[in-house]
Amino acid sequence: MTNRQILQAMSGLMAGMFVAILAGTVVANALPTIIADLEASQSSYTWVVTAELLAMTATVPLWGKLSDLFDKKLLLQLSLGMFVVGSLLAGFSHDVELLILSRVVQGIGAGGLTALAQVVMAAIIPPRRLGKYAGIFGAVFAIGTVAGPLVGGVLVDTSWLGWRWCFFIGVPFALPAIALLQRTLRLPAVARREVKIDFLGAFLIVAGVCALLIWVTLAGDEFDWASWQTAALTGAGVLLLAAAVFVEARTAEPVIPLGIFRNRTVTLTTVASLLVGVAMFGGTVFLSQYFQVSLGKSPTVAGLMSLPMILGLLVSSTVAGQVISKTGVWKRYLVAGAVIMTVGLGLLSTIDADTSFTLLSAYMAVLGIGVGMLMQNLVLAAQNDVPASELGAATSVLSFFRSMGGTIGTSVLGAILANQVASEMTKGLDAAGIPAGGDGGGENSVPDMSTLPEPMRQIVEQAYGVATADLFLIATPCALLALLTVVSIKEKPLKTTSGMERLAEEAATATETDKTVVGG
Repeated sequence: MTNRQILQAMSGLMAGMFVAILAGTVVANALPTIIADLEASQSSYTWVVTAELLAMTATVPLWGKLSDLFDKKLLLQLSLGMFVVGSLLAGFSHDVELLILSRVVQGIGAGGLTALAQVVMAAIIPPRRLGKYAGIFGAVFAIGTVAGPLVGGVLVDTSWLGWRWCFFIGVPFALPAIALLQRTLRLPAVARREVKIDFLGAFLIVAGVCALLIWVTLAGDEFDWASWQTAALTGAGVLLLAAAVFVEARTAEPVIPLGIFRNRTVTLTTVASLLVGVAMFGGTVFLSQYFQVSLGKSPTVAGLMSLPMILGLLVSSTVAGQVISKTGVWKRYLVAGAVIMTVGLGLLSTIDADTSFTLLSAYMAVLGIGVGMLMQNLVLAAQNDVPASELGAATSVLSFFRSMGGTIGTSVLGAILANQVASEMTKGLDAAGIPAGGDGGGENSVPDMSTLPEPMRQIVEQAYGVATADLFLIATPCALLALLTVVSIKEKPLKTTSGMERLAEEAATATETDKTVVGG
């Protein structure tokens, strides 16, 4: 494909990917308003977030496997269609039960978009040229991740729009994306092997992952980390995943081919993606809360304050991608990205309620630059080193573990944040001689700063500032482990043929081998 054809095909892919990312982030600043309007409980607050994230994370490997067996364009359009249905259901919801169900549908569609967009890119673009296009992909990912809360804040603050448009806003992107894919994405027909879907393995994987993700999401909030609920959920999750490994090792068409983990590059990039998810998502998801509570900003301003991170990620992912495509050298950018990400998290661990926006912007820009150089190029390294027939599985595995890392990081660090805020509030109240009247809120119970008297407001601001800094300090070792993992990856020359071309070559080689065997 020519550069023009690739860019035309990517227009639909990028629109779809932007929709998927936006779905998970746009409700961040709108949730308190949504829950209050629907007169829902505090536990419902958690489930509106968790339902979409669980469905997306658990179904990514399934979409990746299906892409190795069925038409990729049709699957992309199907996932976009599911997203549209889920978005409309969510926007028209008049009770929280329907909202949670619609978020599950949204999550399944978003899981398909997350996995399939990268699979299709690898299918039509050779790894040697993929870097510059992956930079665009990384930029879209960054904009959707960090700009989502800004868009949500603006929609909630605009009286004639309201929170329902947090769900409707994705539809105008999804519908043109379906049409663009139909018109611009041309994937050559490839002879398919006999299709056998491992339904048992798929069920065991989804059930096991959901059990563990429900545990890390609710532990420390709905029940204690050391409780019978923890024992039940972790025990069930481990047993289900152990059964899944047993089934996957013996089936003809496993959802996740265990053999791909014999590939050193796939294993190391998978571990690095998990750690990046923990460090990146686990650390930054609470920045919006820090801006609003500790710095006293509105939802819209809090979204704007994230722009330095967006710009850092946008510039570094684009520039690194262009240079990689030009030179064919990629490992140094992975290592540099991991180093810079670690430094950025370390710098953010020094913030408090009095940190100037200039200094905070510099720290966020450093983190964004590091993530931009690292995240998408991990996928490039893995895609370059697997057979074309396993591109879908390898790509979805990386996306799956990155999402899982983000879920674990967000849940665990959220619990730590709640405990740290309570501890800092107690210290501040004792120092001020004020009787303690509560824990000051947690990750899902943020105090209304406008109603607090000045002495109490200063204590709350300081508590959230110190607690947020502690989260970045805890996330820093994860980034350091990611750096050590990336250093261990062996650099290999980038291939000059696309996934579809390699698949045709592999099929031709297999045919010749069969003829030789028969003739012999």
